[in-house]
Amino acid sequence: MATQLSAITLIGTTGQGATDGLRFVQFYFGLPLAMVILGVTLVPFLHGARVFTAYEYLERRFDARTRSLTSFLFLVARGMSCGTIIAAPAVVFSAIFGWSLLWSVALLGIPTVTYTMIGGVQAVTWVDVKQMGLIVFAVIAVIVTLLVQLPLAPDHALALAGAAGKLRAFDFSFDVTNDFTFWSGLIGGTFLMLSYFGTDQSQVQRYMTAKSVDHARSSLLISAYWKIPLQALVLLIGVLVFVFFVFQRPPLLFNPAQERAIRASQPAVYGALEERYGTALQARESAARALAAARGRGDREASAISLELFKARDADVGALRDEALGLARRVTGKTARDVNFIIPWFVLHYLPIGLAGIFVAAVLAAAMSAVSGELNALATVTVIDFYRRWVRPEAPDAHYLLVSKAATGVWGVFACVVATFAATLGSLIVVVNRFGSFFYGSILGVFLLAMIPRARATGAFVGLIAGMAAVGAVNFGAPSVSWLWHNVIGAVTVVAVGLALSALQTSPRE
Repeated sequence: MATQLSAITLIGTTGQGATDGLRFVQFYFGLPLAMVILGVTLVPFLHGARVFTAYEYLERRFDARTRSLTSFLFLVARGMSCGTIIAAPAVVFSAIFGWSLLWSVALLGIPTVTYTMIGGVQAVTWVDVKQMGLIVFAVIAVIVTLLVQLPLAPDHALALAGAAGKLRAFDFSFDVTNDFTFWSGLIGGTFLMLSYFGTDQSQVQRYMTAKSVDHARSSLLISAYWKIPLQALVLLIGVLVFVFFVFQRPPLLFNPAQERAIRASQPAVYGALEERYGTALQARESAARALAAARGRGDREASAISLELFKARDADVGALRDEALGLARRVTGKTARDVNFIIPWFVLHYLPIGLAGIFVAAVLAAAMSAVSGELNALATVTVIDFYRRWVRPEAPDAHYLLVSKAATGVWGVFACVVATFAATLGSLIVVVNRFGSFFYGSILGVFLLAMIPRARATGAFVGLIAGMAAVGAVNFGAPSVSWLWHNVIGAVTVVAVGLALSALQTSPRE
């Protein structure tokens, strides 16, 4: 769970809650189902195989080319995701100190890569556990601070959030273009979680180092049933920040670099936009106070009128924000979503000094705990599935240890490069899962084939290529289809093509 609670959770998920409300929690609805399935299938399967990596087994079951291609896809996916995790604290430092993203990335990346190279998986595991206590404390501290500083009772605050659509946690529409619905979370999320926890080395290494299959199962089940409440709590921080900014003036743009660029190139346009924004904020606050007063008196008719008025004024504020983001996009020539800067801006300007420091420390701890686990997994797969398999099959353990440390450093540099542009791609929690969903479904499909007796090596290899091609065709040819469904498309294509080709062969492989 400490690995799951990364800096992306504290930055991207909270920002997601501030802009979209609780809808994102539907993303995790497939998690408990996936954990139960893994507990009776892949966990005992891989734990009993006595392998270093999940992909090592694929050569035993199929052949070396299937193992190598699957390992390569994992390395690309996890390397990009690792860079996205580093981007989260880089955003915080960029916002607080005005540093460039490059220097902010280096500040976090260098020490994390160093202690992961020195300590290996033991350092990763125990540091993660200790860091999680600090992270949870910071989350609770932010919630308490928000509730104390809000000028109205918590139930009235939640009523305002509900009026703005921030408390809508369920969407039962079956719309494949909508990222967060009950069905995309239950179906697409199940496939994503099966692949992530069942075939991603950064997670598989956790239960492969457990003392027994029962220990491994219990770790997954604990994560399954605590993950959703924890994520809902983190999203609630974002919702409360939204309500807080109803009564405190937020900036028109939360990203200071974008604001500086617009002020330098179009000061008059931005000044006029800010003036309209200030007027809209005042109107929204007045409507919010009227709604709270009507609810306090128990006046249902006045509450209904005030509710509609607040919705209209909140829509006006949102429209002006969209206009400003569009202006930033034209001026900078880059993606202008500033969702990742909302929480850092709030922390910098409104948290008490001591708590602000604890929050920054928690972001660093969360990033380091996740990045160290990712780097260790990347190094392990690089050494076991490529270097030892294809370059030097026979060598002392000390040699492989030295190579793994070098691989950790190389992947650390790669992740830092990815981090410098990942921060501008939108909500980091969405970006990291979008990266993974491009690869995870196809990887899951190969492991599903491995558990089907009549599947053969050629079918698995060609099926894996077909799965990636299908996901690529949907991603680039029909970009409106939600990335959550990419996991389903990839897995189903791999299994279907793999079984079809296997049926053409004469006899199954033992």
